[in-house]
Amino acid sequence: MLADAPMTTILPVTDMQRARSFYERQLGLKPAGARADGKFTYECGGGALLALFPRSEATRADHTAVSFRVADIGSAIAQLEGRGVVFEDYDLPGLKTVEHVCVLGAEKAAWFRDTEGNILCIHEDIADAR
Repeated sequence: MLADAPMTTILPVTDMQRARSFYERQLGLKPAGARADGKFTYECGGGALLALFPRSEATRADHTAVSFRVADIGSAIAQLEGRGVVFEDYDLPGLKTVEHVCVLGAEKAAWFRDTEGNILCIHEDIADAR
């Protein structure tokens, strides 16, 4: 039942206008519109939706909230940086970025934050070398 159900990811935002500007201008997401409950939604690939939900206080997580799969992570980073997105760099045990990218098993990943502090990611699948 759920395996075929379209999915919506909900992110908390304290400033809807600021968040919408980021998601539309910097990330280039296509607005789907406002909902009666106050959420503002965006259409994403495969029928998925991203919903911004207004909150009076920040409730962000300390982990990746959303990850977008891209075909070429280097190109995606360049495009997003050209739109003002600032990528995080890490040098932690088991997690080190080089030019914003970390190789994690079968994928390359890079992280950035939205205007509300939510951690977002882009990732590229690495072809199986078997």
